[in-house]
Amino acid sequence: MADSLEFDRPVSEGHHATGGDGLAEDTTRTALDPPSESGDAGGNGAADESVTSRVVAFLQEGGKLGNSDLTRARRLGEESGDPIPRMLVRLGLVSERDMALAFSHVLDLPLVEAADFPQSPVAPELFSPRFLKDAGVLPLRDDEAGLTVAVADPTDAFVPDALTMAAAKGVACAVGLPSEIELAVTRLYEQAEGETGADESTPGFGEVSEDDIEHLKDLASEAPVVRLVNQIIQRAVESRASDIHIEPFADQLKVRYRIDGILKETDSPPTHSTAAVISRIKIMSKLNIAERRLPQDGRIPLRVQGKELDLRVSTVPTLFGESLVMRLLDKESVRFDFDALGFDGPPRERLGTILDMPYGIFLVTGPTGSGKSTTLYTALSRLNTQERKIITVEDPVEYQLAGINQIQVKPQIGMTFAGALRSIVRQDPDIIMVGEMRDTETARIAVQSALTGHIVLSTLHTNDAPSGVTRLLDMGVEDYLLTSTINGILAQRLVRRLCPACREPYRPLPALAAKFARLRDPDQEDFLLYRAVGCGQCNDTGYLGRLVITEVLIMTDRIRQSVLSHATATDIRRQALAEGMSTMYEDGLRKALAGRTTLEEVMRVAGEET
Repeated sequence: MADSLEFDRPVSEGHHATGGDGLAEDTTRTALDPPSESGDAGGNGAADESVTSRVVAFLQEGGKLGNSDLTRARRLGEESGDPIPRMLVRLGLVSERDMALAFSHVLDLPLVEAADFPQSPVAPELFSPRFLKDAGVLPLRDDEAGLTVAVADPTDAFVPDALTMAAAKGVACAVGLPSEIELAVTRLYEQAEGETGADESTPGFGEVSEDDIEHLKDLASEAPVVRLVNQIIQRAVESRASDIHIEPFADQLKVRYRIDGILKETDSPPTHSTAAVISRIKIMSKLNIAERRLPQDGRIPLRVQGKELDLRVSTVPTLFGESLVMRLLDKESVRFDFDALGFDGPPRERLGTILDMPYGIFLVTGPTGSGKSTTLYTALSRLNTQERKIITVEDPVEYQLAGINQIQVKPQIGMTFAGALRSIVRQDPDIIMVGEMRDTETARIAVQSALTGHIVLSTLHTNDAPSGVTRLLDMGVEDYLLTSTINGILAQRLVRRLCPACREPYRPLPALAAKFARLRDPDQEDFLLYRAVGCGQCNDTGYLGRLVITEVLIMTDRIRQSVLSHATATDIRRQALAEGMSTMYEDGLRKALAGRTTLEEVMRVAGEET
């Protein structure tokens, strides 16, 4: 990265510092503006407009910026006096990375990743942490050739001027992400000075008195903390994360993102910022920042990178402070489509048979985070017509569906699943969705609703489809009621989807090939599986998104007889397999054979059948 940068002559020879491209030789121009034909830029304003126009054009050509978002940024920028690029990032209309890529392309400057940052401070005697943070600068290298720095805003003419004067040598600029530069300055310069120095350079990151709530509110409203929290959320969106985990420990504030179901750790904010960061998120989600002994739940509606997001916030007290988890729900990009979710083959056909039945109960089972709610929303979208009235009872209401009456339960005022169900039956619905059958009362009312001609959809926490029947029996629902009302049970898990750009085919060993014997074409002598490799499109993970593997049990007459005779889940499973049900493991093997996931993913999620 830095080896490719060039340096201009020192300022003592009468020249500006440059970004290594021979630009800004005239002191009347900004450091990175292109020269005009007459030898000067004709004024910084015109040059800035030129760079801004090219940056905007680059973003629009790449599909990163829409006309309506640009108009909004221009209007607000005129009111605040901020330049368009800064306003686009501040409003969340363009990500930091996309803006940095645009600067890098338009100004022909290298883009520096956090992995290329130095491990120890560079020239700490020349620059104070306050200056580096305010200017958005991180020194990368200081040697005989000159000073190499990463800058957040390469169009700011003040920065190379100030750096050149302080260093008394040539300065080469590269583009860095503002959030990564700020975290690196905090890690390398503020913490090196100790807690006292950090408090002096950045008032918002000082030690927090846990008993001083007003002081905590002030710190949570300081610009450094606000920027840090916004950067954490923005990075999560860029990484396609479904959850953000912020966990305080004795010597670390750990931040992790759940991407495609797997937790990935990212750069940790300073430990002394723990109370301020947690308080900032609690203020955003309208939680009580003075209450740190009890769990709390809230939500934050946000617009990030032009996307409407809904963040569900949960806090729990731990030994070193409050652990906080934010679940990101992207209202615009979610697709309620069975094909997009990964339903295909025999399970898709069996699911369609169940949803076409005129009344009865359809259950979706699986552990937390297995996509049960998304499957139910997709089923509701398929069933939603003008001739049907649909009412849901949820905790919480994750997505808003047009034409469907959705009710949020509120146990603190007596609005429970069971209480809401009693009321909505009198609303004359055709289809009822219950977020979860948590207790016997809710299950009984759902069964009664199905007996009176309603379609009822709900979820259970069981490991497989046959266990759903025995779970309801254990909850106290009579066996004859179950056999009369349950149409089918779907169990599902989520596996990571192979990145189509970098997946690599291979021929499995004979012992491994035997696992696929009953799923392959009998005339097919040879076949290929695929492994994850990693590329730029999937952030070097080899996977891009997730899809479901499922098993669908249909309540047939023979299975009803098994239930009435109080057969075990194993016996019910054996009967279902005899009648054509394929297991989640088999569905996963089928998807691995099609190159949509890997065998390792299937075994990780569903286990291996004996």
